[in-house]
Amino acid sequence: MNSTEPSSQSLYRVVECGFNSSTVLYILLVILLLFLAALMSGSESAFFSLKPTETDSLKKENSPKSKLILELISKPKELLATLLIIHNFVNVGVVILTTFIMDQLVPPKPGTELTRFLLEVVGITFLILLTGEVIPKIFATRNSIKVVNWVAYPLNFFGKTPPISWVKFILVKGSFFIQKMAKSSVQVSTDELEQALALTKEDSDSEEEHKILEGIVRFGKTEACQIMTPRVEVEAIDSESLLNEVLDYILEAGYSRIPIYRDSQDNVIGILYIKDLLPHLSEKNEFDWKSVLRKPFFIPENKKINDLLQEFRKMKMHMAIVVDEYGGASGIVTLEDILEEIVGEITDEFDENDIPYVKLDENTFTFEGRTSLNDFYKIIEEDGADFELVKGDSETIGGLMIEQAGRILKNNEYISISNYKLIVVSSDKKRIRSIKVIKSQTNE
Repeated sequence: MNSTEPSSQSLYRVVECGFNSSTVLYILLVILLLFLAALMSGSESAFFSLKPTETDSLKKENSPKSKLILELISKPKELLATLLIIHNFVNVGVVILTTFIMDQLVPPKPGTELTRFLLEVVGITFLILLTGEVIPKIFATRNSIKVVNWVAYPLNFFGKTPPISWVKFILVKGSFFIQKMAKSSVQVSTDELEQALALTKEDSDSEEEHKILEGIVRFGKTEACQIMTPRVEVEAIDSESLLNEVLDYILEAGYSRIPIYRDSQDNVIGILYIKDLLPHLSEKNEFDWKSVLRKPFFIPENKKINDLLQEFRKMKMHMAIVVDEYGGASGIVTLEDILEEIVGEITDEFDENDIPYVKLDENTFTFEGRTSLNDFYKIIEEDGADFELVKGDSETIGGLMIEQAGRILKNNEYISISNYKLIVVSSDKKRIRSIKVIKSQTNE
């Protein structure tokens, strides 16, 4: 006990003696460098977390500072290089200065090894992470506009001042060279993208924006048959119709493009663009209106809609006829159908205002039997994995129930899939017309 006290007292005297004016100067410099480290770390988070709405407001502001901020954002590689260079120089300076301070406060002597290790490695690392990384990043993410306004001019100055400008030039050119040389690319699956999207969703995000992102992620694996309008619901015209019958049908249907069939709707022979018929409105019934038809574009049911969108752009078309394995028409897909998979429902003056479903409460819905499974998943806010496993070739809720039961169910009969009960509300000899969907809290 007596032998320990002199040692502690001697250590205290060493610390007291070592705490001179140079030590105070080093400590002040360390505080200044930690502040710079926090500023650089926060700047990185602030600049790269600016939302489109915030950049739009900067464009509208049109001030010298906002123009400078937009200029820095327009060159992300140079901006990031400047931030990293300053940040690393600052961190190195902190480590060197704290080493000098430790040498004065706790001189390297036998018995002080553990104390020095804890202070130099654990203490300083924790200090740098807390004050130079964690706290500034959290603050900057929540106050991005304030932070970028604070640091715009200093960053612009440092980025153009040697030796930082020299090192930045070397880093940017070096990264460009590496990118040009690298041939491999990272492959990311849609499942991984969906998981990443779910993890990065923030409470402050717009629900509409998040749905659009989810639509983009799912876009690549959605097939044409999942979004098509079924043949029984397609407005089509018989090729044997007279001109006046065609004009009356067009006025009633309200579409700008209508499929034309011969004998049956399985045999689509062309697409009538209403604008092509406008110059011939004064013609008599004997006019051969089929001469203005355009060639139909046929696609298989399993056509991915991202590929279809590219073909629509290339061919400058807005409609495709979906055919089954026997060559019969299954339905149609339009450019609007594809876009709705990303941005949600698009309505115009000709669309019906009737809602295709009714939400009775949080867990109960009623649907028309012809509602597509893809729309059904969106409404109940499910990915539809459990339904996809058992749906077979069906593409509607009514078809799914018939597929599962092996027959057309009668009123009040039901099937259960996962934690959903699908009850027939109305049906006839040909199809299921109306369905009630009840979600239970636990799987049955």
